[in-house]
Amino acid sequence: MADATEIFLGLAGDERQSLNLARANRHGLIAGATGTGKTVTLQGLAESFSANGVPVFVADVKGDLSGVSMSGSSQFKHADKLEERASELGMNDYAYSDNPAIFWDLYGKQGHPIRTTITEMGPLLLARLMDLNDTQEGVLNIVFRFADEEGLLLLNLDDLQSMLAYTAENAKQLSAKYGNVSKASVGAIQRQLLQLDSQGAGQFFGEPALEIDDFIKCDDQGRGYINVLAADQLMRSPKLYATFLLWLLAELFETLPEVGDPTKPKLVFFFDEAHLLFDDAPKALEDKIEQVVRLIRSKGVGVFFVTQNPVDIPEEIAGQLGNRVQHALRAFTPRDKKAIKAAADTFRINPDLDVEQAITELRVGEALVSTLLEDGAPSIVQRTLIKPPRSRLGPVTVKERAIMQSISPYDGKYDEEIDRNSAEEILAQKVIDATETAQEVEEKGEAEVGKRSRKSKSIWEKAFSRGAKVAMGSAAGMAASTMLGKKSRANPVHSGVTSAVGSVVTDLAGPVAGRFVRNLIGGLMR
Repeated sequence: MADATEIFLGLAGDERQSLNLARANRHGLIAGATGTGKTVTLQGLAESFSANGVPVFVADVKGDLSGVSMSGSSQFKHADKLEERASELGMNDYAYSDNPAIFWDLYGKQGHPIRTTITEMGPLLLARLMDLNDTQEGVLNIVFRFADEEGLLLLNLDDLQSMLAYTAENAKQLSAKYGNVSKASVGAIQRQLLQLDSQGAGQFFGEPALEIDDFIKCDDQGRGYINVLAADQLMRSPKLYATFLLWLLAELFETLPEVGDPTKPKLVFFFDEAHLLFDDAPKALEDKIEQVVRLIRSKGVGVFFVTQNPVDIPEEIAGQLGNRVQHALRAFTPRDKKAIKAAADTFRINPDLDVEQAITELRVGEALVSTLLEDGAPSIVQRTLIKPPRSRLGPVTVKERAIMQSISPYDGKYDEEIDRNSAEEILAQKVIDATETAQEVEEKGEAEVGKRSRKSKSIWEKAFSRGAKVAMGSAAGMAASTMLGKKSRANPVHSGVTSAVGSVVTDLAGPVAGRFVRNLIGGLMR
């Protein structure tokens, strides 16, 4: 078990290098060329956070981080090097061990699916995901506004596609109420939506939606769960990944209470291959990521970016990363030399160390380390031997992953998709109703048809109708029970009212909660 106030990182000569848990929410950076030990450093940190009761989220882009769930072994081909390093660092308590882990996957293939609804994602993030211009984004906002006012749940891409089709067909009426809605703009959004669906994003939108608190759990031993996101396929769609990150951080910001500077983080995020967040990202998006990263700190969430080249991280964001582990860089190109100088300039000066030269000379498993001290000042950079992890270095097998899934605390909670009655079904029914009504008018006349109730019920009518049926069913059940000599404490009227309220809450959860979250994200994104 690591020290209760700090995480041991390694030794610089005889001097311990540690990460202060109370400063871990001030974010961090792990950088270095391929093969220099970034993943091992990340894995060791994730283990230590978990051991100290801090849940962890890890984006696993290569699949090898899944091994954090399994104990290391002396039979591993590099075990001798790990054990030698542990001995060199004086880790007398070094022993192989596993960690509590939960596997996640946006596509649902290598872990529990992560889903959210179109309503909760909102038009701002979707517009950026689809590269919409200002006019098209305005139309998308109108679509969401109309769906909210009509009580239409936008759960998945099919719902949004149906809403867009309805918007195009009724562009004239909607323009009169909300402002100009051109069919050309709707068509452009539909084409982008199809492209998004072809990238597999359709599997991300739907229900059951992720409950963000499920990322912040500890096992029965008090160890924080390590949430491993299978991201190898996701990284092929970097815009989807970036949008997923922003949504996730915004959800955390909205859900978690303000804590200031806690004694340890509530959750720590590691994002491997962090440059994919910023490749081809517009400046506006970078600004918003910077804003979200800055704000999330007050919620007790620490974000650690992991990348090959430190210049991949925009300066505004890099300036917020107080804890740094810099592995070796190679000076092969002018850009490499620029990166080395930039990395060296971010450290607090050590008069006994030529940082620029040291960066090019670091061995595998060695790094320049600087962390935030108790008073918030950065420590003097030190050339440090990084501690070895205790879990497996390498991926789990398919069988091992399946076993981990079966014992997951969320087994069965997210695995099966739920398809509620939402915008697609309601709009389809409206078309059927309109066709039938037109035929009735032709046969009976408009005045006669106008006397009957409308075919499609509102969201409120449907909810209370279900409640009334339950009440009638409960009353009939009580009568039958009385005839059979059975007694029941259930109140059929109360049951019916409760069901009606529950129905309303269920049906309105998407529009109301989604509008609230979108207001939050809108504030962050403007």
